[in-house]
Amino acid sequence: MNNNPFAYSEIVKEHFLNPQNFLMGDEAKYPHDAEGIVGNPICGDQMKMFLCIKDDKITDIKWKTYGCASAIASTSALSELAKGKSLDEALAIGPKEITEFLGGLPQHKIHCSVLGHEALAEAIKSYRSSTHQRS
Repeated sequence: MNNNPFAYSEIVKEHFLNPQNFLMGDEAKYPHDAEGIVGNPICGDQMKMFLCIKDDKITDIKWKTYGCASAIASTSALSELAKGKSLDEALAIGPKEITEFLGGLPQHKIHCSVLGHEALAEAIKSYRSSTHQRS
């Protein structure tokens, strides 16, 4: 864990500079089964998550985040942690797991990992409530 509240771990830097599963281009052209969007009006961050789901597992995950380095890194990390998991397993990935995976975040940036978790939860909720849900 990084004790300097203004410094980021190498893992955070890597996920910020080389985000994983980031959706480039037009999101309307990415075939997906569910999407979720959340935002935090206090900090201005917004996250949008797109899921491909088969047999109750996340087979692919893409995202867009409008926010700071912590928001980008947190969403990138979450996408790596959630891919291949069942929907319930993915829902169990919370801010604590995201922050630990990243080697810590400054205390005033923990809310970024919360937003990623909320975007994923919204996408799963949307999928589960859809009348087009696959068996």
